[in-house]
Amino acid sequence: MPKTQFWLMKSEPDCFSIDDLERKGIDHWDGVRNYQARNFMRDQMRIGDRVLFYHSSARPIGIAGLARVHSEAYPDPTAWDPSNSHFDPLASPENPRWCMVDVEFVEKFPEILTLEEMHRNPSLEGLLVLKRGMRLSIQPVEKKHFDEILKMVRNRKR
Repeated sequence: MPKTQFWLMKSEPDCFSIDDLERKGIDHWDGVRNYQARNFMRDQMRIGDRVLFYHSSARPIGIAGLARVHSEAYPDPTAWDPSNSHFDPLASPENPRWCMVDVEFVEKFPEILTLEEMHRNPSLEGLLVLKRGMRLSIQPVEKKHFDEILKMVRNRKR
């Protein structure tokens, strides 16, 4: 059995938030239009992998909760729907180009773990989301960073 991997997945909360995922329970993660992020989903994500659900383009910016990968990658039909904001004229059902996975809600944090808080923690050095200019919507996360983030959130609750 492959070992669990860890990911950070970014979403703008006005498009899809941790609250939306909590309400739905399981939903697809569509609209990824970056080849490297797509390749992570297509080639490396596995059912059961753990996800840090990150709110971007929000106030505050940061990790809002946890999710789990619920499906292997499959074609993203929004790519060939001209009425969808994620339409790609080069994609089609015969040549999908883009994929998505289903994610399952696990937990909403009582408050967002902000980007600023993460920057102040030296144990998170090397976490991709903290690198200047890192804009990937899907990023691998090392287990030590995932565990440190959970520790930071859990220590808040006391």
